[in-house]
Amino acid sequence: MTTLLIVLLAGIAAGALNSVGGGGSFVAFPALVAVGVGAVTANAATTVALLPGGLASLWVYRRDLEPIPSTSIPVLTWTSVIGGALGAGLLLTLPSESFDALVPWLLAFATFVLAFGRKIAKSLRTRVAGRPTIVAGQLLLSLYGGYFGGASGLMMVAFWSVAASIDPGRLNPLRMSQMAAIYLTAGAVFLVASDILTEWLKLVLMFTGAIIGGFGGATVARQLSTRTLRGIVVASAAAMTVGYFVITS
Repeated sequence: MTTLLIVLLAGIAAGALNSVGGGGSFVAFPALVAVGVGAVTANAATTVALLPGGLASLWVYRRDLEPIPSTSIPVLTWTSVIGGALGAGLLLTLPSESFDALVPWLLAFATFVLAFGRKIAKSLRTRVAGRPTIVAGQLLLSLYGGYFGGASGLMMVAFWSVAASIDPGRLNPLRMSQMAAIYLTAGAVFLVASDILTEWLKLVLMFTGAIIGGFGGATVARQLSTRTLRGIVVASAAAMTVGYFVITS
């Protein structure tokens, strides 16, 4: 019972974090590993489980969705769909030992992006890039999102704010839409080609928690300051990264 409660609460927390600025995988993935799920399976299950939470958050943000200059939302979304599928295939193709070794460092890198990505983006912002540049960058970020996903949404916001010279504060709805596209296609690959259904009860519980957290988190997030939201996400990411290094050491 304790194990199942941990998974449910992790799903709620992950859905809420994703809705306010990203970083939900920092809770969901380590929680699944902590209750005995293998790293590759846990990563795949996290992607599938967090999809409904992302869709719930997107529903709340739907009226605030706007494109970035030079690139339409459909073009960006199809790029995310393709990149997510390629990343998921990469995760299932590479040896699991490779992923196990990479995970702590992917978490650390993603935490760095969460903490400093917007400052870097602000200092580098110049002019609006053309569609080929934005699409190429989005494809790479979507591939990473399908492979691991940690802070990929924040990386997108940083990239868009630099490439399209746009205020990051306006990009959260678009981030939610593109993460939903990545999770949708990567999740479909994982459902068909991975072994996540062997952990179906944990998957359902995290799935349910993510919906609750995603809808509730997005509703609350619209009332909170950007500084408060970022503080919550970065603190959670840092704690989970340190915890994962401790668990795997």
